[in-house]
Amino acid sequence: MDARDVSLAAVFASLYAVINIIQTAAGGPITYGPVQLRLADCLIPLAALFGWPHIFGVSLGCLSNAYYWLDPADVVVGPIVNFVAAALIFYLRKHKLTASGLGSLTVGVPIGLYLYFLYTQGNPIITQQVPSFQGLSLPVWFAFVASLTISSVVAVGIMGYILLSTIGRSAIVEPLKSRGLRIYQREG
Repeated sequence: MDARDVSLAAVFASLYAVINIIQTAAGGPITYGPVQLRLADCLIPLAALFGWPHIFGVSLGCLSNAYYWLDPADVVVGPIVNFVAAALIFYLRKHKLTASGLGSLTVGVPIGLYLYFLYTQGNPIITQQVPSFQGLSLPVWFAFVASLTISSVVAVGIMGYILLSTIGRSAIVEPLKSRGLRIYQREG
C-alpha cells in the first residue's frame, strides 16, 4: 500500500464512522439491536471499485461500533464481518448485483446469529422485541437472522448496489482515474 491507498482507506474509514455515529445519535433504534438498518453499510459494495484500500477502510470504520458500547466483542466481530463482505464483493466485482447480494448475506447472517447470542443470554425482555414476520411464529434465533439479513439486503444489497452503479459510471470514474486513483471496475 502506498500513501494514496492509506489515504483512501482513511477516507472510507472516516466516512463509515461518521455515517454510523450520526445515524446512531439521530435514530439509534434502527442502527443497533434486533433490527439494524445501518446506512454506512451501503458503502461496503464500493469495494468493487476501490479495492483493498476500501476494504480496510470500511473494516476500520466499523470500529465506530464502540460509540454504542454493546459489548467488547461487537467491536471486534463487526469489522471482521465488514472485511469478509467487502473482500467477497471485491473478488466478485464483475458481477456487481450478485456480489452486493452475497455481501448482504455475509453481513446479515453472522451478525444476526451473533446478536441473538449476545442479546438473549439472560435477557428475556429482548426476546419480546424481536420483530414478528406476518404473524409467523419463528424461533428467536431465526427471527434475529431474518431481521438482520433483511436489513443488510436493504443497506448493502439494494442501497449499496445503487451507490456502486452510480459511482461506477464513466462520468465519475474517469476523473477519479485521471487523478491517479486505482479503479478496479467501471460501468461500460
